[in-house]
Amino acid sequence: MHFVDAKGILTGGKGAYGMNIYRGCTHGCIYCDSRSACYRFTHPFEDIEVKRNAPELLETALRSMKRKAMIGTGSMSDPYMHCEEKLGLTRRCLEVILRHGFGAAVQTKSDRILRDADLLEAINRTAKCVVQMTLTTFDEKLCAVVEPNVCNTQRRIEVLAEMQSRGIPTVVWLSPVLPFLNDTEENLDAILGACARVGVKGILCFGMGLTLREGDREYYYAALDRHFPGLKEKYIRTYGNAYELPSPNNERLMARFRSFCREHGILCEPQACFDDLRSLPERYRQMSFLSE
Repeated sequence: MHFVDAKGILTGGKGAYGMNIYRGCTHGCIYCDSRSACYRFTHPFEDIEVKRNAPELLETALRSMKRKAMIGTGSMSDPYMHCEEKLGLTRRCLEVILRHGFGAAVQTKSDRILRDADLLEAINRTAKCVVQMTLTTFDEKLCAVVEPNVCNTQRRIEVLAEMQSRGIPTVVWLSPVLPFLNDTEENLDAILGACARVGVKGILCFGMGLTLREGDREYYYAALDRHFPGLKEKYIRTYGNAYELPSPNNERLMARFRSFCREHGILCEPQACFDDLRSLPERYRQMSFLSE
């Protein structure tokens, strides 16, 4: 872990912004796209870059905005990885968001988010909060291999249930689904059933499969060699050096996924999910505009 003074914290605009408080991750997921060479990490991925001035930068940015908006975090680096326990920068940023009346959309795989449930609930009362949780693998033994340094799937489902009990809407990222590993009806049905039980509002799925590019591909294939001897060769025979690696079961599983979501009233079209994640109720936008 090393510390930097960042020059800025927010990206995006037009009603929704993103921020990454940390750069890198210690969760060790074997498929992590953030390891890809295109993101130009100049330090080891597990040597977390900490933007120690993130709360101050966020304070300055939100104070200057004329209209309230949603602030998202977790798209590149999990805001609740191990170092957050001691540093608490995510919590401090949530306090800034609450103090200025903005909304929050938080994406994680970690049950450490429960430490901030009070803040998330308060943000949801005063504006809007959405908690996003990644679920890929219902089988706990497989989960421990592909997502080794983070809480298991069952625990993440418990987190979703706790957020639901607090009135905080939730969205699940069903991604990636790994060809020849968890691309089965059994795995899909178990995850979807859990989502319905805990009342998730939406499920983001871009197809049954994964993407691999330079940096990410080498890390993933090394993990396959360690844990699933011979599977790397099957990937290479099937996909070559492709970026998109759709499951052979993609069409059947996606039809099953969409049918289930329609039946249970769960948002499943990516654009509909993103529109909901990025939208702050108009009454809050209007209130902030009129108060200027």
